[in-house]
Amino acid sequence: MRNSGFRLIIIGIMVLLDVYVFQAIKVVSHAASPKWKLIIYGIYWTLSGAAILTLVLLPFLNYDSWPRAVRTYVFATIVGLFFAKIIAVVFLLLDDLRRLIQWASGKLFFPNTEGEAIGSEKISRSVFLSWVGLAAGGGLFATLMYGFSNKYNYEVRKIQLAFNNLPQSFKGLRIVHISDIHSGSFTNKKAVEKGVELILKQNPDIICFTGDLVNDRSNEMEMFMDVFGRLKAPLGVYSIFGNHDYGDYVIWDNPDIKRTNLENLKAVHASLGWRLLMNEHVVIERGEDQIAMLGIENWSAKRNFARYGRMADAYAGTEKYPFKILLSHDPSHWDAEVTMIYKDVDLMLAGHTHGMQFGVEVPGFKWSPVQYVYNKWAGLYEEGDQKLYVNRGFGFIGYPGRVGILPEITLIQLV
Repeated sequence: MRNSGFRLIIIGIMVLLDVYVFQAIKVVSHAASPKWKLIIYGIYWTLSGAAILTLVLLPFLNYDSWPRAVRTYVFATIVGLFFAKIIAVVFLLLDDLRRLIQWASGKLFFPNTEGEAIGSEKISRSVFLSWVGLAAGGGLFATLMYGFSNKYNYEVRKIQLAFNNLPQSFKGLRIVHISDIHSGSFTNKKAVEKGVELILKQNPDIICFTGDLVNDRSNEMEMFMDVFGRLKAPLGVYSIFGNHDYGDYVIWDNPDIKRTNLENLKAVHASLGWRLLMNEHVVIERGEDQIAMLGIENWSAKRNFARYGRMADAYAGTEKYPFKILLSHDPSHWDAEVTMIYKDVDLMLAGHTHGMQFGVEVPGFKWSPVQYVYNKWAGLYEEGDQKLYVNRGFGFIGYPGRVGILPEITLIQLV
């Protein structure tokens, strides 16, 4: 939004969308009374005009000084309107294409007749598709607005995983897996505290956090240190970095500031009492048995994300342990390296996708647009004896809400 050229292009597209969608609104409201037409048109142009005016005035509004919650909701509302109109336009274009084909056919094959005969129909297909387009776009916008209320609606998902090679002392081990806290997005500390209390109620033996503690900057954790500092478990809390933790999406004044930010974030993990794993492993003992906990920095098979992880370093020395758990932020690591090379890693825990914070999940079926980018995006996946669990994320980023894909606390019990 700060790039003036890009901003002007977006404004231009939004104006064209507004004018185009308004034609459909006029079609579906043609039978309404003048009073209702005025109300309908007024609501439409008030919302659309406010979005465009905000974008026009953005360079003069000192946007960065606005309260974080206001910035987040304003941005999300504008983006929601934009995509809602895009959805509506798909149907309107289909109708225009139909009418163009019908008109062209009439000119070519029936030059002495009218191109479109709809007089005998109670409602023309043009009106029908206009209604469908507006309903689809309006439904999407309403759904996104409703999703604002779900962002702290934490869901505990419980799953039992069976492994033949699990040491006797670790049978029944309770692991709480959380991921993608994104503390820089939080605006309600009390709601976050309830999420942490819900984690503690699961009585975990181990807590594993798989990256993205912040959006960009280490100081985003300042007001939440006391909240997440409460996370304790008898066998420890283990954590790794995700792609957002490196500050790669910020234009820093110089490289030294970026490096300092990363060091400060390492110190945050230490202050919380979390064992941050940086391409290394630790040995966890219970009774007379031992297992290995491996953790690597962000490693992605996708070109848009940097690779800091060094799996070979984390794995070295773990060959002698009968059971291995890997913390790796990006689930694309699973297919690209883990199942190909490290076949004795029994369980990998990941996050990153958030389930796109938008989708549908019902028993036996789940769908999200993110699945067209990540084939492993939420829940449990298995390859032979190896298992991957992808957490849907504790926090949120960009869109301050959740639709269909709720924030997740995973309780994994090894049996």
